[in-house]
Amino acid sequence: MKIKCPKCKRVAELTSDFTIVRCENCKLEMSYSEYVKFVAHNDPTYSDILGDYAMSTEGQTSGTLDEWD
Repeated sequence: MKIKCPKCKRVAELTSDFTIVRCENCKLEMSYSEYVKFVAHNDPTYSDILGDYAMSTEGQTSGTLDEWD
């Protein structure tokens, strides 16, 4: 799957099993969970997606970006 590279903003590839993000242009390689955190930390528009990675959100908030470091 093609996605935007968070580093160089060109096209990156997300593996079919959604585990690795690779960009041939800038040689970026990271896990998809690292990619989600990277994007959330660098673009406030997406900061709410970190809540999707919380173990249980029932009765809790997703926290702040600082709590995810």
